[in-house]
Amino acid sequence: MPELPEVETVRRGLEPALENRRVKAVTLNRPDLRFPFPAGLAETLSGKRIIALRRRAKYILIELDSGHIVLVHLGMTGRFTVWPPSGSAHNLGEFYYQQQAGHAGDGPHDHLVIDLEDGARVVYTDPRRFGFVDLIEPGGMAGNRFLANLGVEPLGNELHADFLAAALAGRKSPLKAALLDQRIIAGLGNIYVCEALYRARLSPRRLSGSIVRKRGASPLVEALVHSIRGILGEAIEAGGSTLRDYAHTDGSPGDFQQRFDVYGREGEPCSTKDCISRIERIVQSGRSSFHCPTCQR
Repeated sequence: MPELPEVETVRRGLEPALENRRVKAVTLNRPDLRFPFPAGLAETLSGKRIIALRRRAKYILIELDSGHIVLVHLGMTGRFTVWPPSGSAHNLGEFYYQQQAGHAGDGPHDHLVIDLEDGARVVYTDPRRFGFVDLIEPGGMAGNRFLANLGVEPLGNELHADFLAAALAGRKSPLKAALLDQRIIAGLGNIYVCEALYRARLSPRRLSGSIVRKRGASPLVEALVHSIRGILGEAIEAGGSTLRDYAHTDGSPGDFQQRFDVYGREGEPCSTKDCISRIERIVQSGRSSFHCPTCQR
């Protein structure tokens, strides 16, 4: 499933194609994805100008000049492809549009097609249909069921050592589980939590409250915040990680998976100099956790 860096990469790819452009028409090729498409979605989008594309956690938020917001979750296999106006791709800055032969919205898994007034077409494709779309009425963002209980953004100013120390204090759950709790930090997923814990030299089994000292943030908490920010920033710059279906809006894969220290590397040597251990895999709450038993304590 795409995590925060992959969703942010998609958002950045869509931004130059959609922002400040007007929607000509919307086609829904089926009635639902994971959930039914919102009633009136096509009619609400048609004729509106897209004023901004934002991201909240793992959601893409498409803001319209009417005040409506279209919320998109990519699920496991969802992806956007942008098809340029005929003969005008060179006028669209540094954004590289999909240039491949084949269908442009009429494929068997193309479920949502957005035609823009400039002639460009944006297609949402989702073979397994675990993604979904929601329509937020003007002023309704704070009460939206998908957004209302989300925690702080890991790349925002609200994530700092004092905040995380307060959030983890007294918790007896494993540190891995606490970091995946979207009510604490929004957008962190399994891959990047494994990588961040390795960089911070913290075991995924360690009790959450054990890294907090009585008077607030400890060096361990500070290291963890630094690792979270660092790993996410590097992954975004690399275009995310492609393990199965994820791709940029121009069809190209991400390449951060080539830099993994632990994720998916069970049985391989630890990358820390002079460490002779091999990466181990354990299962926590049904998810695989990869770690070095020597470096992470």
